[in-house]
Amino acid sequence: MLSGKRIILGVTGGIAAYKAAFLLREFQKAGAEVRVTMTPSATRFVGLETFASLSGHNVAVDIFPEEGESTDWTRHINWGEWADLFVIAPCTANTLAKIANGISDNMLTSTVLAARCPILICPTMDGEMYEAPGVSKNLETVQQQGYHILEPDSGYLASGLEGKGRLPEIESILDNASEIIGSIKGPLEGKKVIVTAGPTREHLDPVRFISNPSSGKMGIAMAQAAQKLGADVTLIHGPLSVPVPDGIHAEKIISAAELFEAVQNYQNADVIIMAAAVSDFTPARVYDQKVKKSGGENSIPLKKTRDILAWLGEHKKESQTLIGFAMETEDLIKNATQKLKNKNADYIVANSLSESGSGFESDTNKVHLLSKDSDKPFEGTKRDIAIEILNTIFR
Repeated sequence: MLSGKRIILGVTGGIAAYKAAFLLREFQKAGAEVRVTMTPSATRFVGLETFASLSGHNVAVDIFPEEGESTDWTRHINWGEWADLFVIAPCTANTLAKIANGISDNMLTSTVLAARCPILICPTMDGEMYEAPGVSKNLETVQQQGYHILEPDSGYLASGLEGKGRLPEIESILDNASEIIGSIKGPLEGKKVIVTAGPTREHLDPVRFISNPSSGKMGIAMAQAAQKLGADVTLIHGPLSVPVPDGIHAEKIISAAELFEAVQNYQNADVIIMAAAVSDFTPARVYDQKVKKSGGENSIPLKKTRDILAWLGEHKKESQTLIGFAMETEDLIKNATQKLKNKNADYIVANSLSESGSGFESDTNKVHLLSKDSDKPFEGTKRDIAIEILNTIFR
């Protein structure tokens, strides 16, 4: 259940904070990607470097980053949209009280308020604290607010006392996390989603073709994001530089004409995402044999390929969502907005080749999600952007 999922691990300032490092590793072994946020007091039990090294990500503690850290002070919003599950283990009485009352004075508690995913709280404390009236009231409050609670175990506590308050065994936390993930129905549950990805190739002869440097990474990221949100995904792709993910039905095409033929078979899909880099022109004549330099012409006559996005816009059903992509080298918003209108698309994802860390073959991107009444920018890895785009549209 946890394979391919994104988990935020929240660590608060209790003696059991060291166990969170082992929990992180078990999440990773189960196939999850994990980011860690800690309360300031938690850093007195376990150093930031421990969780940063294990997770492969910077650990977030404060809303406003320290000097030298990322300048993204809205990362609690981004993380809240990124995650499939937020697990707070251990959760002290102090942090529990803050969550119950909507207090957001650090990165962890702020991300709780911004989270769009289920939250699993593992209350862990010493002595008779767990049985205290204030804690009981806060536990009841957070349960009424929809948070999941995993009760602590009983046993020997750090103070030397025996009682209820120990962090549950890691296996128990994993089981609860899996159960929660398994019960989630994404916004695309039961929907048929078609995603096109990669370049097309327009052959002049058996050995030469017109194409572009598209790797297919953005299209694959969109397919994975749709699958993650519960969709039945079909990926129609040209030649890719990255493998097709497991569990996604894929159909391979070469030319724009083949892509058009394949897309027509799925024109009744609930969502169509045209992320492929489709050639606008194809040779007017295709030779059966390699054209020799000695007998070849000095020019290659071209003809326009079928405008697939425009055709889909013309035949779009009322209940269907059509998402196009636009890559530009100048006047990004102007050109993409015009494309949105001309193609009768619901959304256009626009990015510019002139931006660093954006465009063909890059693992990162900077895009604008355009609709007829909004323009929302996104920046980050293509995987993160894909899930943020679909969350924005369908949640």
